[in-house]
Amino acid sequence: MQYKHIEQLALENENFRKVLFTNKHSQVVLMSVKPGEDIGLETHHVDQILVFVQGTGVALVGGEEKQISAGDMVDVPADTEHNFTNTGNEDLKLYTVYAPAEHADGTIHKTRAEAVAAEAHEHQS
Repeated sequence: MQYKHIEQLALENENFRKVLFTNKHSQVVLMSVKPGEDIGLETHHVDQILVFVQGTGVALVGGEEKQISAGDMVDVPADTEHNFTNTGNEDLKLYTVYAPAEHADGTIHKTRAEAVAAEAHEHQS
């Protein structure tokens, strides 16, 4: 069992993606998206819940767009296409829960470009 102040960890995170911990049926990941960047249009075969702790942006989930800001939570059911874009002037900081886990335990991608390259490599394997 781990006890963490999740909002503080998310605010301190400077990596595009950082797996905080992985359990048997779930995973918590921190993300920091630079102004003008996005997470990337994607679809997971797992459920995902995102909680935003800093910044503003646009959520695109299942073809529907909504404005998002600190304090918002977005539920993305498995197999739903989604993207999140930072439309503000500061990093969009969040934590996300995948159930079950989506990324290898210990994963850190410092930038979006690094994450895209790693995911391309994973899908080739």
